[in-house]
Order: sequence, then C-alpha cells, then structure tokens
Amino acid sequence: MKKALGDRLKELRESKRLSQKEAASRFGITNFQLSRYETGKANPDPDLIAKFAEYYEVTSDYLLGLSDIKNPEKRSESRFFFDLDDATEEDLEDLEQVYKMLQRRKQKRQNKDSD
Repeated sequence: MKKALGDRLKELRESKRLSQKEAASRFGITNFQLSRYETGKANPDPDLIAKFAEYYEVTSDYLLGLSDIKNPEKRSESRFFFDLDDATEEDLEDLEQVYKMLQRRKQKRQNKDSD
C-alpha cells in the first residue's frame, strides 16, 4: 500500500526528530499549514514539494507516492559490488543464502505494509 504525501512528510519530519513547529519554521510556513499537509487536508505547491524533497534528501516522486525509493542516488552508492569471477563455490553459496534472507525480509516488509 502506497503512502500518501502527508504520511511521508510526517514520517520524514519525525525521523529528523523535528516538531511540526520546528519543521514549519524551516520551510517558511505555519505550523497550521504543515499540519494540513501532513493530514492530507491540503497539498503544497510544487516549489514547496521541491524544498521538502531537498531538505529530507528524497525525490519528489517518493514524497508523492510514485516511488518507494527515497533516494536512488544514495541507494546505488551504498550497494556492495565485487568480482564474481574470483568467487569460490563457497562464496557463491553464501551469496545465495544472503539473497534468500534479503528476499524473505522484503516479503515480510511488504506483508506488513499491506496490513
């Protein structure tokens, strides 16, 4: 289930441990305006969405619920790469086990999100 803009704004604000008042001040809006955005009673203009995205280091697509990837650039930087040509049979078996574990975790998250 995709999260709405308001849910994501609130989640990101809370992850930075900001009160609504503190966050609103950072964006040059009132606490009342931010509250309305977070509850879905109003939508910010595109310029403000861009400011939110920049501050929280996410894409506007993530904020708008069009993507579940917060920041594709950071995601690709954090991936672990190595040369499989040099991998032993034991290395490949270990990789397969890690892959299966990650798939199970992903499935659990998806099941949890759909509840």
